[in-house]
Amino acid sequence: MSLKSSIKNFLFVKLRVLKYSFLSECQNVTGKPIANQPLLLNGKGKLFFDSNCKFGYKESPMFYSSYCYIEARNIDSEIIFGKNNYFNNNCRIEANIKIEFGNDVLVGVNCSFLDNDGHDLAIDKRKSGIPNAAPIRVGNNVFIGDNVTILKGVSIGDNAVVGNGSVVTKSIPSNSVAVGNPAKVIRELN
Repeated sequence: MSLKSSIKNFLFVKLRVLKYSFLSECQNVTGKPIANQPLLLNGKGKLFFDSNCKFGYKESPMFYSSYCYIEARNIDSEIIFGKNNYFNNNCRIEANIKIEFGNDVLVGVNCSFLDNDGHDLAIDKRKSGIPNAAPIRVGNNVFIGDNVTILKGVSIGDNAVVGNGSVVTKSIPSNSVAVGNPAKVIRELN
């Protein structure tokens, strides 16, 4: 890549990061995430970033066209990020209650963490009801592949691996590999 192209790419990305920082509305943020890609922080709840928590990776898909979205929706909602976490491009993390990430977590492209159903399932309450919600916990040294969705009430144990395209609806034990829709454990790690 030429010097001119490198400078244009650098400025384009930095301007997008600044734009999304300006658009972010969450007022209760502790710590400073490292935003290599635009990062939109919203909601009335609390966000806590421990040291070296990175979002975005230039050499992966959707670096120039997407952003990472993090929302602690309610005043009592919490999202906690441990140390040395790396979230690839286009992640979505939304908490009605609590989502907690341990240390040294790696997350692939286009992953979602949703601790709630989004809307009530009852027809008469879909637009006005409070959705079902349960906390999510991701342990230490967890590796989550691309295009993974992790739903409410799930706990992923330390050292676990979740394969590409999985939809995690039940907890995954430590030291295991899970894949599929719905995700199922296929082997243990030594």
